[in-house]
Amino acid sequence: MIANPAVVPEFYVTDLGRSLRFYVDALGFEIDYERPESRFAALSFRGSRIMLEEISGTRAASDEEFAQGGWRTGDLEFPFGRGVSLQISVLDVESAHARVLALGYQVRLGLRNRTYRMGDEVVEQRQFLVLDPDGYLIRLAQQH
Repeated sequence: MIANPAVVPEFYVTDLGRSLRFYVDALGFEIDYERPESRFAALSFRGSRIMLEEISGTRAASDEEFAQGGWRTGDLEFPFGRGVSLQISVLDVESAHARVLALGYQVRLGLRNRTYRMGDEVVEQRQFLVLDPDGYLIRLAQQH
Protein backbone atom coordinates (compact mmCIF):
# COMPACT_ATOMS: atom_id res chain seq x y z
CA MET A 1 0.00 0.00 0.00
CA ILE A 2 1.30 3.46 -0.86
CA ALA A 3 1.58 6.35 1.58
CA ASN A 4 -1.28 8.83 1.55
CA PRO A 5 -0.94 11.16 -1.45
CA ALA A 6 -1.90 14.81 -0.96
CA VAL A 7 -4.84 14.59 -3.39
CA VAL A 8 -7.01 11.49 -3.77
CA PRO A 9 -10.00 11.69 -6.14
CA GLU A 10 -13.01 9.54 -5.33
CA PHE A 11 -15.27 8.42 -8.17
CA TYR A 12 -18.86 7.33 -7.78
CA VAL A 13 -19.45 4.29 -9.98
CA THR A 14 -22.53 2.27 -10.90
CA ASP A 15 -20.84 -1.16 -10.85
CA LEU A 16 -17.71 -1.56 -8.72
CA GLY A 17 -16.72 -4.88 -10.32
CA ARG A 18 -16.92 -3.40 -13.82
CA SER A 19 -14.87 -0.38 -12.75
CA LEU A 20 -12.26 -2.58 -11.08
CA ARG A 21 -11.88 -4.57 -14.30
CA PHE A 22 -11.24 -1.31 -16.17
CA TYR A 23 -8.78 0.23 -13.74
CA VAL A 24 -6.96 -2.97 -12.73
CA ASP A 25 -7.05 -5.11 -15.89
CA ALA A 26 -6.97 -2.42 -18.56
CA LEU A 27 -4.96 0.36 -16.91
CA GLY A 28 -2.76 -1.56 -14.46
CA PHE A 29 -3.88 -0.14 -11.11
CA GLU A 30 -3.49 -2.26 -7.99
CA ILE A 31 -6.13 -2.69 -5.29
CA ASP A 32 -4.75 -1.29 -2.02
CA TYR A 33 -7.77 -2.18 0.07
CA GLU A 34 -11.49 -2.79 -0.22
CA ARG A 35 -14.54 -2.35 1.98
CA PRO A 36 -16.94 -4.86 0.39
CA GLU A 37 -19.74 -3.94 2.82
CA SER A 38 -19.57 -0.38 1.44
CA ARG A 39 -18.88 -1.39 -2.18
CA PHE A 40 -15.66 0.64 -1.97
CA ALA A 41 -12.08 0.16 -3.16
CA ALA A 42 -8.88 2.21 -3.00
CA LEU A 43 -6.53 1.73 -5.94
CA SER A 44 -2.98 2.86 -6.58
CA PHE A 45 -0.84 3.40 -9.63
CA ARG A 46 2.80 4.54 -9.57
CA GLY A 47 2.47 6.56 -6.36
CA SER A 48 -1.04 7.88 -7.01
CA ARG A 49 -4.34 6.72 -5.58
CA ILE A 50 -7.99 6.87 -6.57
CA MET A 51 -11.02 5.65 -4.68
CA LEU A 52 -14.10 4.03 -6.21
CA GLU A 53 -17.47 3.83 -4.47
CA GLU A 54 -20.49 2.09 -5.94
CA ILE A 55 -23.71 4.05 -5.58
CA SER A 56 -27.18 2.60 -5.41
CA GLY A 57 -28.83 5.58 -7.06
CA THR A 58 -27.93 8.63 -9.05
CA ARG A 59 -30.07 11.22 -7.27
CA ALA A 60 -28.46 14.01 -5.24
CA ALA A 61 -27.92 13.04 -1.62
CA SER A 62 -30.42 14.17 0.97
CA ASP A 63 -29.01 16.13 3.91
CA GLU A 64 -29.01 12.93 5.95
CA GLU A 65 -27.23 10.93 3.23
CA PHE A 66 -24.70 13.72 2.81
CA ALA A 67 -23.96 13.73 6.54
CA GLN A 68 -23.39 9.95 6.34
CA GLY A 69 -20.81 10.27 3.54
CA GLY A 70 -22.98 10.13 0.40
CA TRP A 71 -21.52 13.33 -1.00
CA ARG A 72 -23.51 13.50 -4.25
CA THR A 73 -24.04 17.25 -4.58
CA GLY A 74 -26.30 16.87 -7.61
CA ASP A 75 -28.02 14.25 -9.73
CA LEU A 76 -25.57 12.07 -11.66
CA GLU A 77 -26.04 11.16 -15.28
CA PHE A 78 -23.68 9.68 -17.83
CA PRO A 79 -20.95 10.75 -18.39
CA PHE A 80 -20.25 11.19 -14.67
CA GLY A 81 -16.92 12.92 -15.23
CA ARG A 82 -18.15 16.06 -16.94
CA GLY A 83 -15.59 18.79 -16.67
CA VAL A 84 -12.95 16.54 -15.08
CA SER A 85 -10.22 14.55 -16.75
CA LEU A 86 -7.32 12.64 -15.28
CA GLN A 87 -3.92 12.34 -16.88
CA ILE A 88 -2.17 9.11 -15.98
CA SER A 89 1.52 8.95 -16.81
CA VAL A 90 2.50 5.51 -18.06
CA LEU A 91 5.86 4.02 -18.95
CA ASP A 92 4.63 2.46 -22.23
CA VAL A 93 1.63 4.19 -23.76
CA GLU A 94 1.65 1.92 -26.83
CA SER A 95 1.16 -1.17 -24.64
CA ALA A 96 -1.49 0.57 -22.56
CA HIS A 97 -3.35 1.52 -25.74
CA ALA A 98 -3.17 -2.04 -27.10
CA ARG A 99 -4.42 -3.49 -23.77
CA VAL A 100 -7.36 -1.06 -23.59
CA LEU A 101 -8.39 -1.92 -27.15
CA ALA A 102 -7.91 -5.68 -26.64
CA LEU A 103 -10.27 -5.56 -23.65
CA GLY A 104 -12.94 -3.86 -25.78
CA TYR A 105 -12.92 -0.34 -24.35
CA GLN A 106 -13.74 2.49 -26.72
CA VAL A 107 -10.89 4.91 -27.21
CA ARG A 108 -12.27 8.43 -27.58
CA LEU A 109 -9.12 9.94 -29.07
CA GLY A 110 -6.47 7.67 -30.55
CA LEU A 111 -2.74 7.68 -30.05
CA ARG A 112 -1.10 10.94 -31.01
CA ASN A 113 1.79 13.16 -30.08
CA ARG A 114 1.06 16.50 -28.44
CA THR A 115 3.28 19.30 -27.23
CA TYR A 116 2.49 21.41 -24.19
CA ARG A 117 4.22 24.48 -22.85
CA MET A 118 5.20 24.18 -19.19
CA GLY A 119 6.55 27.56 -18.18
CA ASP A 120 9.51 28.22 -20.45
CA GLU A 121 9.79 24.58 -21.53
CA VAL A 122 7.95 22.68 -24.23
CA VAL A 123 7.32 19.00 -23.52
CA GLU A 124 6.08 16.37 -25.91
CA GLN A 125 4.04 13.39 -24.96
CA ARG A 126 2.31 10.52 -26.74
CA GLN A 127 -1.22 10.05 -25.46
CA PHE A 128 -4.72 8.70 -25.96
CA LEU A 129 -8.07 9.26 -24.26
CA VAL A 130 -10.60 6.70 -23.08
CA LEU A 131 -13.79 6.93 -21.02
CA ASP A 132 -14.07 4.66 -18.02
CA PRO A 133 -17.36 2.69 -17.72
CA ASP A 134 -19.12 5.60 -15.97
CA GLY A 135 -17.83 8.33 -18.25
CA TYR A 136 -14.77 9.69 -16.45
CA LEU A 137 -12.28 10.90 -19.07
CA ILE A 138 -8.85 9.30 -18.71
CA ARG A 139 -5.79 10.47 -20.67
CA LEU A 140 -2.92 7.99 -20.67
CA ALA A 141 0.33 9.68 -21.59
CA GLN A 142 4.02 8.99 -21.95
CA GLN A 143 6.37 11.93 -21.97
CA HIS A 144 9.13 11.90 -24.62
